[in-house]
Amino acid sequence: ALSQFYAQWKGEALVVDKWLSIQAGADREDTLERVDGLLSHEAFEIKNPNKARSLIRVFFRNLPAFHRPDGKGYVWVADRVLQLDAFNPQIAARMAGAFGAWRRMEPGRQALMKVELERMLEADKLSKDTWEIIHRTLANPTPE
Repeated sequence: ALSQFYAQWKGEALVVDKWLSIQAGADREDTLERVDGLLSHEAFEIKNPNKARSLIRVFFRNLPAFHRPDGKGYVWVADRVLQLDAFNPQIAARMAGAFGAWRRMEPGRQALMKVELERMLEADKLSKDTWEIIHRTLANPTPE
C-alpha cells in the first residue's frame, strides 16, 4: 500500500513529506530499519529541511522507536545530527534537542543517550550551534 501510495503521489512534495512522516511515526518493531532504508529512497533528500524534519524529527518523536532498549535509535539520530551539521547547523542543532530529556530516562537508556551526546560533542568540525545545544544538554543538571 505504501508503494502504491508513493507511486500515485510522488509528484506532490507535501504529500510525500506526510508519506515519510507516517513511516517514521509507525508503531512497529522494524521502524528504525524502515526509516534507515528511506535515507536512500528517491523521495528523501537530507539537504531538504522539510524532508529531514519529516523523517528524522518524526522518528525521534516516535518514543518506542527512538528509545529502543538497544540504543540503536539514539545512534541513528546522532548520526543524522552529525550529517546535517556539515551543511545545516541550525537544523542539526534543533535535531540534537531530541536528547534533551536524557536525564529523565531510566539509568540504562540515560547511559546510552549520554554516550551519543558525548560522541556528537567530540565530533570534528562540529558547528557552534550544535555544540552549544549538546553542551547545554549535557551540562544541565535538571530536566528541561
